[in-house]
Amino acid sequence: MNQATEAGNGGTFDPREAAVLLDQTTRQARRQLQPSPPWLLATRAVMVLAALGAIWLSVRQQHPYRGPTAADIPVLVAFIVLNFTAAVSARRRATAGVSGRTRFSQGEIIVLTLAWVATVAAMAALGSAGVSFAWHPTTVLVIPGLAWAGVTALRAEWGSCATGAAVAVVGVAGLFATSAGSWLVAGVGLCLVLGTRAATIAWRHRR
Repeated sequence: MNQATEAGNGGTFDPREAAVLLDQTTRQARRQLQPSPPWLLATRAVMVLAALGAIWLSVRQQHPYRGPTAADIPVLVAFIVLNFTAAVSARRRATAGVSGRTRFSQGEIIVLTLAWVATVAAMAALGSAGVSFAWHPTTVLVIPGLAWAGVTALRAEWGSCATGAAVAVVGVAGLFATSAGSWLVAGVGLCLVLGTRAATIAWRHRR
């Protein structure tokens, strides 16, 4: 390891330099292949706090609670569309030309899709049964959060698994708030989850 290796251009290439170059290249590749880069997660954290916080401000005076007003719906829809577009675009760029376990399998996509279907069905059933928290906004976070945690745990992606579990916890926490207050719980909780994930990834990149 102390001897220099002849490089292709006739010069010498120290194995230690090669190790450093390999380490730098590996870290660079991980950053580029990261489906959720820190800047995107931080942006989404601010977006979710702003969108859900705005809705909370508009519904907190409602007695009795009637849900988001007509003016709130475009805000919520815009957030969902922007968030989905940003997430899909970032993942598509990160996994372009990459095969194997980096991409979700068809079975995993089906599981994640069915989690949302199950959520809608569960909320409808609870609403018909007269359960008060059936239409709390955080209710929609529980099943998808647990599904995401389960799928990523099987892939040994422990950071993503923890994020999914944290989202589910936010969903459960919101059930203990009022219908209006659960919007604030969702906004603050998801902001903290996404912000923490962004900080963790950024810290790992700097190591």
